[in-house]
Amino acid sequence: MIILGVGLTVLVVLIVGIAVARKIDGDSANYLVAGRRLGVPLVAVSLTAAAVDANATVGNTDLTSQFGFWAGASLAIGLAICLLLTGLFLAKPMNRMKLFTLADYFRIRYGRTTEVLASALMLLSFTTLLAGNLVACGYLLERFANVPYEWGVIVSVALVLAYTIAGGLFSDAYTAVIQTAITVVAAIALFWWVAVSFGIVVPPGMGPFDVGQLTDPAQGAPINWATLIALGIGDIVAIDFMQRIFGAKSPEVARRACFIGAAGTAVIGTLFALVALSASAVLGITVEDGPVLFTLLDEYAPPLLAILVLSGIVAASFSTASGAILATSAIAVRNIFNVRRVVSGGADPLLRWTRLAMIPIVVIGSFLAIRVSQTGILLTLAFDLMLACLAAPFILGVFWKRPGVVAALASVIAGFAVRMVFLVLTPTLYGVPNDLLYVENTLIGADFDGWATLVAAAVGFGTYALVGFARQRSASEELEELAELERLEVERTRREDLEPVGA
Repeated sequence: MIILGVGLTVLVVLIVGIAVARKIDGDSANYLVAGRRLGVPLVAVSLTAAAVDANATVGNTDLTSQFGFWAGASLAIGLAICLLLTGLFLAKPMNRMKLFTLADYFRIRYGRTTEVLASALMLLSFTTLLAGNLVACGYLLERFANVPYEWGVIVSVALVLAYTIAGGLFSDAYTAVIQTAITVVAAIALFWWVAVSFGIVVPPGMGPFDVGQLTDPAQGAPINWATLIALGIGDIVAIDFMQRIFGAKSPEVARRACFIGAAGTAVIGTLFALVALSASAVLGITVEDGPVLFTLLDEYAPPLLAILVLSGIVAASFSTASGAILATSAIAVRNIFNVRRVVSGGADPLLRWTRLAMIPIVVIGSFLAIRVSQTGILLTLAFDLMLACLAAPFILGVFWKRPGVVAALASVIAGFAVRMVFLVLTPTLYGVPNDLLYVENTLIGADFDGWATLVAAAVGFGTYALVGFARQRSASEELEELAELERLEVERTRREDLEPVGA
């Protein structure tokens, strides 16, 4: 019964996603940025659906039950901080630039070499994010439908791919309405049921007001702060968030949508974390039995509530996975292989190749999900890399015009090198064993977990600032930026009666 109810939800999302594909009309601008016609409701719900994914629900509850409120809720609260900061400082200028992908910014601001390097890092990061959402779907099908985990991952990504490849950002935005509505209702209903049935019980030292989780290294403070900072700042370099901001019909729409998304994400994440604390305290549920949330729903919750919550998790995971697939494919085609939009008759190559690029993206994401079956950890690691490598050139570069190509490249290389070294040498990742790239050594112990994120970020930002002060960008770089902006404007406004834009 449970899997049938979830299946019906997936079917509705699939039908809506494919139905709106007609809005694409053969134009990559419609496919990638929804023709820049999305209003506040669609942008807000799509941002919320992207933020409240499997990591902020399933990953949140697993980490909360083990380590306390701030270990798990930080996944959602960090994303809420990201949307808040984006709304305050970046939504308006980014929307005004009329970009097609976030990597376009790095080409305009720092040139072709930086564009390619930044694009490669974004692909790595967001394929990891895609994998994190596929993990939750794989576990769900394994638990409730007796489908082997690996096949659950493959089935899930195939369904997401079906409507994403058809309708792009239009499909993502319209399906997000359904997905967000289900997720919000599910979070409130689950919290209400737990409160009425068992009470909201917070174990000593594990609650939101137990500040030792943010001040005491023995209680995981460095890890919790690393999560908040990696997601709150590193996630600003989020290609799926920015894709939705580019699709907003005005800068003010983009700004307001970010604020609504931030509020919704924080509330939903907090509700799931409190549910996890109560489930572990009252019912004794642990991660040893599998994902905490799945155990609660399978063994204790009424069937209708289980269907609602699981549908919300699947819907949220699908939305984030869809955004990640679309944005990574667009960056691979447009910013690495330099394919440009053509609207003067015939097939638009940017549209065609973006759709084709989705296939290898989902294959790699599925492989990673099967190899590293963690949810919240994969989310944080994805934006850990963005924080160390790209956050400084992006965030500071928007407002500080002195640094140029040298500062950006130095920051990317230094941040990446430090973070990868720590990734290889640190035995744990955010409190769980590092089974990704760890090489056994005696140099760094588990107590450095969390600090690795913060140190790598400090190196990235510090390098950008120091090189930026020492070497101002040249006049030729400034002229190239103006030329790139002009080329982008021509590409954006080109119509069918004009000559096609070349690759």
